Amino acid sequence: MAERRKEELKKKKEKLAELKRAREERKSTPPAPAPAESQKEKTKKDELDALLLELLPKQEPKVEAPEKVPENEIPTTPDPTCIIDTKAASNIIPQNIITSSGPATPTLSSRFIPDFTTFEAVILDVPPKEIVHYNKEVQTAATSFEAPPPSEDEIREKVRMEFEEQQKAKEAAAAEQRARQEAEKKKELKLLELSDEEMKNILNSSEFHEFVTHSTKMVERMLTDNFYDHMKDYTFNAAAERDENEGARVRYLFSFFDDRWSKNRFVTDVNWSHKNPELCVASYNKNPYNMNDPDGVVLIWNLRLIGRPEFVFHSQSDVLTTMFSEFHPSAVLGGTYSGQILLWDMRAKSLPVLKTPLSTAGHTHPVYSMQMVGTQNAHNLITASTDGTVCSWQLETLLQPTETLELVHSGHNKTDEVSVTSFGFPENETSTFWVGTEEGNVYQANRFGHAGGKAGINQYDSYKGHWGPVTGLHFHPLVGPVDFSDLFLTSSVDWTVKLWKAKSVSKPSASAQTISPLYSFEGSDDYIYDVKWSPTNPALFGSVDGKGNFAVWNLNEDTEIPAVNTQVGNGRALNKLQWDKEGRRVAIGSSDGRVHVYDVGELCNPREDEWIKMQKTLSEMNESGEMIGKMNTK
Repeated sequence: MAERRKEELKKKKEKLAELKRAREERKSTPPAPAPAESQKEKTKKDELDALLLELLPKQEPKVEAPEKVPENEIPTTPDPTCIIDTKAASNIIPQNIITSSGPATPTLSSRFIPDFTTFEAVILDVPPKEIVHYNKEVQTAATSFEAPPPSEDEIREKVRMEFEEQQKAKEAAAAEQRARQEAEKKKELKLLELSDEEMKNILNSSEFHEFVTHSTKMVERMLTDNFYDHMKDYTFNAAAERDENEGARVRYLFSFFDDRWSKNRFVTDVNWSHKNPELCVASYNKNPYNMNDPDGVVLIWNLRLIGRPEFVFHSQSDVLTTMFSEFHPSAVLGGTYSGQILLWDMRAKSLPVLKTPLSTAGHTHPVYSMQMVGTQNAHNLITASTDGTVCSWQLETLLQPTETLELVHSGHNKTDEVSVTSFGFPENETSTFWVGTEEGNVYQANRFGHAGGKAGINQYDSYKGHWGPVTGLHFHPLVGPVDFSDLFLTSSVDWTVKLWKAKSVSKPSASAQTISPLYSFEGSDDYIYDVKWSPTNPALFGSVDGKGNFAVWNLNEDTEIPAVNTQVGNGRALNKLQWDKEGRRVAIGSSDGRVHVYDVGELCNPREDEWIKMQKTLSEMNESGEMIGKMNTK
């Protein structure tokens, strides 16, 4: 049996070797046509299946009465009646083959069938850990000293620069081409030359003059800007400069003067704009040496245009007082010697756009003072003339006054008329006002009858203190924590300035009373033509006199002598002064036709205790005034 088994195994090995040789020959030889190759493969497959069946281990057949058969008695040849699962054989899965004892139909015995299940698996591709090998002898690569390759941003930037250079080259070529074409066109076209007559017509046209005037004004504003030092040296010692400019000082800035319009005229009034703080308006009387010029002119000066006026307005009569409309930025008002009230518009020409008629319905005597009262929605222009007539006007129409009031006083020496030279309203007051007269008295008057009183002058209260005409009257502005709006100043040709306390209107007098001033400032030796409170410092006011002196008084410092007294100009009489809105600059009108502008510096800035000191000063003045009154009574 062993020998037979060996022979069978030898035959099988030879068969396998033959199959391997056939496989190698098949790989080395080119493929045959499709049908033949298919047939050959089928044959080889059948041979492989038969060989696998032979290699499968033989199992003993099971019978009804199983008996243990010795191993050497197992038949070596396969039973032709057995059934072989070729599929299982191809997968080399052994299968028990059971045969019957006789030639009957074979039956398969039970075998183990595995239970297969299906599941989804997630395959993770984890890269192996990198092993870094370090060589002590070589620490740098051979290419480490070479320049690194350009990055993507560098390449993009290089491409962009090349593109821009190409574009610039194209634009330069196009510009050169256009310039060449324009040059050729100019050569072809003949230049038109204006004749002498055409040139003369252009130069004499009004449009050309307006263009030149407007353009040169703009240039001069930039060249004459004195409020910013374009050549300032920041390395200069600022402490020394501050010491020089601080303290009680008055610094001259510049003067407005025009040979065409200011020469041989007096400045009768000055005022500042409420909306445009750089604009200043001045009124002038007639020029006796040039009869062809208008009798009165009003010039609007600009702090940034010193050489010439910004606007020039004409009048058929001397303009004695002027002001900007507080609620109409482009409107300028003026009172004339003939009694007319004029309104100019900066958007129009030099002539007035509105004016009052010369009739008894308005003023027929010179108007030296005017004031705007009310609010934006309800305001009136109040004017007073030397015949005692006070009129109220609406600026929309100046054909006739909305109100007319005749100021008369029964105690007047010669006539009942009161010749008004100046007047003023307290802050936020529209009905009650005070007037200064030619005889030197000050009276309180009402526009309307109220509280048992009548419209007109209060016949019982007389403010007596001056011995000459009252040239200026101004109420204290309502600023700061303490209300001093019942205080007013008056100036006169008797060389004095008086401080008054207005009597309350709610307590009218039942009998004639004479009210004396709180204090008299007698530091001048000539006519004092105007006086004004500072709009920011409660104890500060300024005055001008006939000798060209500009005095600044500070009641909290000294009441005997002014804090600053400076000579203005060439010593000519100073007619009017006006503080600007911030209280830092003062415009002074002179009798030589010049408007001088001064800077008062730190004097305009009040200290925190300025109002408290002012109250103490007023109480001391009251005590001294009562003592003087008792001494005069005795």
